[in-house]
Amino acid sequence: MSITYTCSLPSFSSISVSNSTTFRPNRITCSAGASVAERKAVNTSEPLLLNAVRGEDVERPPVWLMRQAGRYMKSYQDICQKHPSFRERSENVDLVVEISLQPWKVFKPDGVILFSDILTPLPGMNIPFDIVKGKGPIIFDPITTAADVDKVTEFTPQEWVPYVGEALTILRKEVNNEAAVLGFVGAPFTLASYCVEGGSSKNFTKIKKLAFSQPKVLHALLEKFTTSMATYIKYQADNGAQAVQIFDSWATELSPTDFEEFSLPYLKRIVDTVKQTHPDLPLILYASGSGGLLERLPLTGVDVVSLDWTVDMAEGRKRLGSDIAVQGNVDPGVLFGSKDFITNRIHDTVKKAGNTKHILNLGHGIKVGTPVENVAHFFEVAKGLRY
Repeated sequence: MSITYTCSLPSFSSISVSNSTTFRPNRITCSAGASVAERKAVNTSEPLLLNAVRGEDVERPPVWLMRQAGRYMKSYQDICQKHPSFRERSENVDLVVEISLQPWKVFKPDGVILFSDILTPLPGMNIPFDIVKGKGPIIFDPITTAADVDKVTEFTPQEWVPYVGEALTILRKEVNNEAAVLGFVGAPFTLASYCVEGGSSKNFTKIKKLAFSQPKVLHALLEKFTTSMATYIKYQADNGAQAVQIFDSWATELSPTDFEEFSLPYLKRIVDTVKQTHPDLPLILYASGSGGLLERLPLTGVDVVSLDWTVDMAEGRKRLGSDIAVQGNVDPGVLFGSKDFITNRIHDTVKKAGNTKHILNLGHGIKVGTPVENVAHFFEVAKGLRY
């Protein structure tokens, strides 16, 4: 089926934003000539995001933003004042639900993602950690030897993070299928990087030293994370997550050859394991800076590849192929621009993505200090789009 559609920019009045404001979408007809495969009829009983991922006929791309719950919102800042510990905020059912719903109540995104952290499972694997303000995550006993790997235990979510399951169940009820509830996990190589480096890293010297001098030790650690993260994804799905995003933030520090050894096979095994019991659960893979690895990402078997802003969306589509859905990929910095600039970038991204299998998002999380009225404008424009 060949579809041609045009683009016109509306005029916008100024918006007053509070933590309880909702927005009326303007109708925007957007994009350019494109040839797409015949799309399936839309399932109106499912959230828009799920229909889009499955290639069904949708009127616009679904939209949500990474880190849509965060410090740019005053309501989140207020919670931080009362509860300064990130782990407390992310490990208390009531706080997790409240924070996860903050952007939902204001912007009504098409995806509501669980407020949590990729390192949340670590204590349940006998890897103590904390998140220190101004420093980020700290692994108290970095993993450097085979003996250290032997001490890592298998993760049982229902025992160690019951608050995650409870929060997801509540979110499903609160959102009531008006949006998709999203869970997320860290990928094995990224989790291993934190645990070997002892926290965040700029050069990744320690994880690469381990990979290249003692590969068997690293592979043993990756095996344990693979088994545990597959279990964690299933747990999230069983408790309400309708899609799960896998963050492999540090895999792009690897060369293509090393990615094929230390990341790709483990991602593929997670996907294969999850799909055995949850074949219809959409899995999204995000790896920042993945332009050099792009053709390899669909080999993992995920349903959606989330592109960062350094990849042109049209080129990304060509390189990934038509069978896989894409997410992204507006530069988060765009949200510091004018409303007209934001509007134009949204239109450009959607035009290049085409009218099927696209989730509109940023190419990374919302930056601290982003004007909340610009986030509101992003959602208003996005929800007013029409193919």
